Formats: sequence, structure tokens, C-alpha cells
Amino acid sequence: MRGIQLPLSQTQKVRLQKALEKLESLSSKVNSNASVTISDSISVNHEDSVLKGHGTADLNGEVVATVCGIVERVNKLVYVRALRSRYKPEVGDIVIGLVVEVAQKRWRLEINYSQNAVLMLSSMNMPDGVQRRRTSVDELNMRSIFEEQDVVCAEVRGFQHDGLHLQARSQKYGKLHRGQLLSVPPYLVKRQKQHFHHLEEYGTDLILGCNGLIWVGEHIEGKDDMVDDQVNESAPEAVLPSKNYVSLDQEKNYTTLETRKYICRAANAVRVLSTLGFNITLEIIKGVVDLSLSMNLDIHDMLGSEFCVLVAEKEAERRSSNKKR
Repeated sequence: MRGIQLPLSQTQKVRLQKALEKLESLSSKVNSNASVTISDSISVNHEDSVLKGHGTADLNGEVVATVCGIVERVNKLVYVRALRSRYKPEVGDIVIGLVVEVAQKRWRLEINYSQNAVLMLSSMNMPDGVQRRRTSVDELNMRSIFEEQDVVCAEVRGFQHDGLHLQARSQKYGKLHRGQLLSVPPYLVKRQKQHFHHLEEYGTDLILGCNGLIWVGEHIEGKDDMVDDQVNESAPEAVLPSKNYVSLDQEKNYTTLETRKYICRAANAVRVLSTLGFNITLEIIKGVVDLSLSMNLDIHDMLGSEFCVLVAEKEAERRSSNKKR
């Protein structure tokens, strides 16, 4: 059953098997032509000069797949995109990383990639919000912004000669705190239009990193970039944060118990979906959290075998009803 390691009873095994078979039947109807397994033949037009890319091989005059995945075609190039693979960055991706080194004018972040990413001091907003040149004083104070083991959200800027570069030029990026960092296989997080989510009914923020790192934390009110720009243009002296604002932020150094419970529920929902191998989206996470609340389930019981089976059955019902529509 997809390599799921759960202490299941015989009844739970049967129920989970039925749910997974139903999900596979629904997905196979959609991707039957595109999905291939190892040694499957890929239909190509041999009259054209076909270019065989990654995940393909020539066997007895036929193009066969060497990995399990989805067949992709770009002009004459045919390749197989593996379902389970390491994170491959693309420009514009939202990623979450751990600071592993503070170097000269840059931080190095571990982002679940084959090499550490680089966040330059010039590629992020300063704490005072002023757009200016970075000075030697800023470089000396880099550890006051990010230090080792800090969790940072950023955007992929692109590849340069010294590696993968990130940027954090918006108020929504930066250091993350008061929450949980979760790691899931990157292929479970699909690229979407929106990766920042505010769960208003729970008072929490959810960030789905394209690199497989997911952040669930307390909601933090962010500034509107358009408002900031208007303030900067009309009143230059107003760009510095007020003392009252800083003191209030420093005083509120705790998270309420109710919010912490919701953070743990959302985090456990992500863990359950990762265990089952389901795609992780806002809709499915909220569905799992609501299911646990409707059952009056304790937070730690969400990681039990029975709840995992229930989540699989509910997901099969949801996809089936969506297909009927």
C-alpha cells in the first residue's frame, strides 16, 4: 500500500486498501496516457528525429521509460518527469530554509536542494524598511537579522556563477517564528498561484514551500507594500517604525494556548497527508483539521492508525464527488 508504515489491524488494512484502490482508479482515468512505469513503451513518431531525454532509453528500436513518472514532450524532446525526486528550483518558487552559515554579505540556507542557497544582504528588506545602499555597519549587524538555525522564507531569484540565489524583498518574506517547521517529500507540494495562506478561523498562517518544507505558525499581521510605498513617497520621515509598535511587538512574546492547539492540529494534518502520500493543499489540510474537530479528537490521536484510514476514505469520497460534478 504505497509503502505506508502504520500499525494497522486487519480491518483497517482492508479499509485502507479499498480507499487507495478507489483513489488509484480515479487518478488512472485522468493520467492513463501520461503515466508510465519502468520498461513501459512510450509512443513517438520515429519519422521525426526524436530526442530522448531523462528517464528514457532506446530498447530494440522502441523508446522505453527507465523511471516511474509522467511523460513530458517539448517539441522533439521526450522525457519522463519522475514522481519522486529531489527538489528542482525554478525562478519564482517560494521556499523555506534553515540558515546554516553567516558569510560575507550573504547568508547560506539549507533548502532541501543538492547545494545550499545564497541570500545576499542586498537582496532583502532592511528591518527599518528604508531602501538604501548596504553599508559596512549593516554587514556587521547581519546576525541581528538572521543567525544560524533561523527559519527563513524567501523566493528563488535564479542561478548565478556561485550557486542558487534567493531574494526577500517583500514584507511577507523573512524570519519565521512562533510555529512549527515540517518536512515532506517535495513532490507532494505542487506549484500554485498562492503559497501563503491565512487560516482566519484558526488564527494561523500556512506557508507551503515548493522545496517540501512547510511552516505552520501564529498569524502575523503584515504590512501592505502599496501602503508602504505611498508613505515613503509622501512622508519620508515616517518610514521608521514607531517606538510604540516595537514595544508592543516585544511585549507580545507568547502564543495563546488556543492558537497553539490549532497550530498542532494543522501540523498533524500535514503529517497524516505526508504519511498517506497525498498532495498537500490548503483545501485538504483544512478538511483534515475539520474532520478531527468534528470527531472531538485529541491532537495526539490524529497520528493514530484509525484517523489515517478515515482521512484516506474521506479523500476518496471527496475526489469521487468532484468527479461526478
